[in-house]
Amino acid sequence: MEEAVDVSLEHGAAMIQERLEKRNQERIEDAERRKEAKESQSVAEEKGDYFFLSFNRERESIEELLASCSGVDRAVLTQRLEEATTKTLQLQKFLSDSTMFLKSYDLRQAQAALQKLQTSLAETREEGLPKKKFAFRARTKATDKAPAPVSDVGTPAGSGSSEVDAPAEVSEKCGFSNMDSVCLTKTAEEIHKQDLLLTHLTNCKVRLFGSPSTLHLKHIDSCEILCGPVSSSVFIDQCKNSTLAFPCQQLRTHNTTDTQVYLHVTSRAIIEDCHGVTFAPFSWSYPTLEKDFAVSGLDQNLNNWSEVDDFNWLAAGTPSPNWTVLPEADRKTNWETIK
Repeated sequence: MEEAVDVSLEHGAAMIQERLEKRNQERIEDAERRKEAKESQSVAEEKGDYFFLSFNRERESIEELLASCSGVDRAVLTQRLEEATTKTLQLQKFLSDSTMFLKSYDLRQAQAALQKLQTSLAETREEGLPKKKFAFRARTKATDKAPAPVSDVGTPAGSGSSEVDAPAEVSEKCGFSNMDSVCLTKTAEEIHKQDLLLTHLTNCKVRLFGSPSTLHLKHIDSCEILCGPVSSSVFIDQCKNSTLAFPCQQLRTHNTTDTQVYLHVTSRAIIEDCHGVTFAPFSWSYPTLEKDFAVSGLDQNLNNWSEVDDFNWLAAGTPSPNWTVLPEADRKTNWETIK
């Protein structure tokens, strides 16, 4: 009898000891979880502090560089603007790489600061480096129409108008303007390292062979525009019902609706005030494409075509309703050749 009691007491003591050890283990694990959460929060805060310290330091450096452009000769101005452009692109990449740990408010603040900086850079360039007007012959083709000369402001031959409803920068870039239902092409020699502007085009097919420096598309309606590798940026504004294809380093798209973009981009694409924009990988090919990629300096193995930042949609973890990936079944693979 006594032995049974002893066994029962020993069993009860063992159970109590086991419960105590279990509770102690739970307290230790809970303390570890709290410690890890605190360390994780601390790391995130440290990353945020490091980001803003680095971001603001680089932003101030670029602002000082732009401020120093006033009153210098053209050669020095060109060098400083090139340096500012490179630094701004690097700053944009730094921001894109940091979005995962930034809070929505902080991200909006940084994006606004970057946009202001890019605007200041563009204004400084336009003010300090006005380009002389020049004439060129654009190879145009329409049904039963012969090629007609086009000036660099793109006024159609025979229109009798010397002005177009477009920004002043139209006269500073080569390109096409105010065209309807025509086929337009440019050769690699014509666009090599040029700033291209296409504006007020409707129902046009455009083929741009070669590697331009920048590409600006404004007031585009129901067009198909294909371009070779753009060494820096593509800017799109007021585009609708169109199909676009190009490789570039940076893409900024504004006020654009119901448009397909076949894209090769080495940073992250940015859209703002857009709706119904679809993205697919760049698929246009032509005989000198590889050579033009080499001229542009773009990395053919780096394509972030589906990495899109929507400035109007900053809800973390929820896809923007303003753009989608174009389904493979709906993507174009055969592009019409025009001459």
